Amino acid sequence: MYKIITYRRWYYGFSALVILPGLIAMIYSMFTIGTPFRLSIDFVGGTLWEMQFEQAVQPGEIVEVFKDNGVSDASASTIGDEYTFIVRSSEISPEQKQAIEADLTAAFGLPEELQFRAVGPIIGKEVTRTAFIATILATVVILGFITWAFRQVANPFRFGATAVLAMLHDVLITLGFFSIMGIVAGWELDALFLTALLTVIGFSVQDTIVVFDRIRENSRRHRGEDFEVIANRSLLETMQRSIATQINAMFVMIALILFGGVTIRHFIATMLVGMLSGTYSSIFIATPLLVSWYKKEFPWLGRSEKKRHKAATA
Repeated sequence: MYKIITYRRWYYGFSALVILPGLIAMIYSMFTIGTPFRLSIDFVGGTLWEMQFEQAVQPGEIVEVFKDNGVSDASASTIGDEYTFIVRSSEISPEQKQAIEADLTAAFGLPEELQFRAVGPIIGKEVTRTAFIATILATVVILGFITWAFRQVANPFRFGATAVLAMLHDVLITLGFFSIMGIVAGWELDALFLTALLTVIGFSVQDTIVVFDRIRENSRRHRGEDFEVIANRSLLETMQRSIATQINAMFVMIALILFGGVTIRHFIATMLVGMLSGTYSSIFIATPLLVSWYKKEFPWLGRSEKKRHKAATA
């Protein structure tokens, strides 16, 4: 039997190396733009205007039109081709919008308005507060549910706590990925990102519960056997199912990234990274952490099993 759990310290180290660049990116963004991520208008307030022209237009030419009408912070970017643009700016009044439309029409022909959204700063703060509360509530509910579901095994809280730690591992990797993409590709964090993050949390816990449930079953079947052996056997029995299920979903996401719309590409890419992390953490983080806790290998969780044995035989 292949001993996956034996190499758990290597898994912890690998996870640390993956998480570290994301943390560095978030710290860098804090110093350069004041936030860990580039925030969209959903959080900071402003205007998003998506438009399509009949002729090719340069983004700089569109920005100049906005500046001529008193909107100095506008930024324009293409979507898929050189005819479709998204313009982000501070809040635009109805009068400014009419004037900008008139100038754009005079310069480049009448643009087709695909989307126009205005989000005030108060709404932005409400979105931020709601997202934070939703994440905290999800964590508390997951911890409570798993602890209750595994109440018939010894130390059920450990199952819930390690599942939450594995979930936080996936959240950190997802946040770090998005922060890096914000620096490299200018990705902006919006309300859709929060949907992706909560979905990642669900996928992460789902696979972890499958493994933990098998540990519970095997603990009854193999009473008296070392917990590490039981956990390792449970991982091997569920690994194929977990990987196969996730790979099927990943194929769909890759297809959406390649052939889907540009507007959902960031959302799908974030979910894909989170799902990859969730698959990894359910196998190589959650269960190894549970074993480490049972063996008291962490200083903050008590003496190691080796030290306890020495104390008992002294």
